[in-house]
Amino acid sequence: MMQEPLTLEMYENAKRLADERVNQGNQLLTAEVEKLRLATQKQDAEAMEQANEQIWRAQAMIQSGLTAQRSLAEKKNIQGTALQWLRKEMNLPAVEVQPQSNGFFGLSWFHIITMMLFALFTFSMIWMYFQKLKRVNVLLARLSGSTTEPGVSAGPAFLPTTITPPVEPIPVNAVIAPTKSNAWTGHLQVAGIFVETPTVKTFRLVDPASGKLPFNYLPGQFITVTLNLNNIPVKRSYTIASSPTLRDCCEITVKHEEKGTVSHYLHTQVHENDVLQCTGPSGRFTFTGQEAQSIVLIAGGVGITPMMSVIRYLTDRSWKGDIFFFFCCKDEENIIFAEEIEYLRKRFPNLHVFLVLDNLSEPTKNQFIQGPLTKDLLTRFVPEFITHRIHLCGPPPMMNAVKTMLDALQVPKENIIVEIFAGVLPPKTEPQLPEEAGKTAVVTFAKANKTAVLTPQKTILEASEDVGVNIEYSCRIGICGLCKTKLLKGKVTMDVEDGLTDEDKKQNIILACQAKACEDVVVDA
Repeated sequence: MMQEPLTLEMYENAKRLADERVNQGNQLLTAEVEKLRLATQKQDAEAMEQANEQIWRAQAMIQSGLTAQRSLAEKKNIQGTALQWLRKEMNLPAVEVQPQSNGFFGLSWFHIITMMLFALFTFSMIWMYFQKLKRVNVLLARLSGSTTEPGVSAGPAFLPTTITPPVEPIPVNAVIAPTKSNAWTGHLQVAGIFVETPTVKTFRLVDPASGKLPFNYLPGQFITVTLNLNNIPVKRSYTIASSPTLRDCCEITVKHEEKGTVSHYLHTQVHENDVLQCTGPSGRFTFTGQEAQSIVLIAGGVGITPMMSVIRYLTDRSWKGDIFFFFCCKDEENIIFAEEIEYLRKRFPNLHVFLVLDNLSEPTKNQFIQGPLTKDLLTRFVPEFITHRIHLCGPPPMMNAVKTMLDALQVPKENIIVEIFAGVLPPKTEPQLPEEAGKTAVVTFAKANKTAVLTPQKTILEASEDVGVNIEYSCRIGICGLCKTKLLKGKVTMDVEDGLTDEDKKQNIILACQAKACEDVVVDA
């Protein structure tokens, strides 16, 4: 049957459909290129792949529309052009199209072009389906290849019988490559609140826009929560206890301190769906499996939170090195994450758990160790103890006792990584030095163009608060690094410098919460 020529109306309809196809493709391409740019900045591999698929679809729409436009302009055989284009997209051998001047099977040009566009759209959807199926198969293969057989360690407190042979450190997952310290400030929504012990709660935080977390972090880092209490901003830092592999949320675990302003507010006033202002991430108390082939984690009380982030991350990634975890607390009721710790211990034979309790009122089937923690316990349960990397976090009295043990065991200083929790610090009782006449210094805040009296026992941060100069802060103990300020003139002393890097020190950066001076100084604040 011969193909009838296009009427003017049919030509206009076909041209309109082709133009719409090109315009829709251009709009989709512009939107997806922007999504790809944002996903690349966040290192979100899944979003990058989805954007790339949509870009391919947009290009296919543009190409099909242009092909139709060109055929109409050159008055070519539309049906033959459509078949050739489809064969090209499906990598089929090209065939010579026999010219037909008047229709095909009695179909009009309008029907032919409409069917061609529908066929191209159907092909695009089929191609995207197979790409997604391919990704699912890869993911299933990866999961099945990393499954670990459950195992239960033997002996009291789960003493390992042998040490795992040295393993190659696993690379840090590109998806959790850390954001620059304190680079993000915004709001997170409380999606859930979980009671861990009578005095400890976990707060699950998500992006209010229902997207992925707006920042990346390493296991052991913390975020800073800012509350507006009586029109006064109050800040506290809390370690992220969840694993960085959990990309849709993060969790902070908070102990209700008797005199803790922020912890009391979180425990009594914050509910699900409330929104908190947060800044982060920050902190160098981290471990990803690259730094050493084994690790000893020693925690007390709520100091367990950075250790759980490390344990969750390493077990999520099936790290093969030995993990020795000592947790010290008052009694069985106060074991934070008790059920999860037991579950992980049974599932991962390289995780060796030792729960040291101060109060053991009755036999407990060798599940716990009578406290306090001693150097004999450390060396008994950890073969070649002094050769391992050691992370220590907890209340100051416990940490001081453990550091004394480590000194007695002659553990190399470079193997010991320490973090102090501000929430458990006792109030300072340092003696006031006599303030001699003429020895009182003056601190000048260059940006604010203000000055303040700086007595020998007052920090630059405290002096800034006296005169209304805003210097960001959180922990006030020299750990978080939020109060970093450049010293422009003079000299200061600092008791704690943990929040500073070597590069910071070279550039004359100080911690305002620690810096004290007996001479006039100028700071860039």
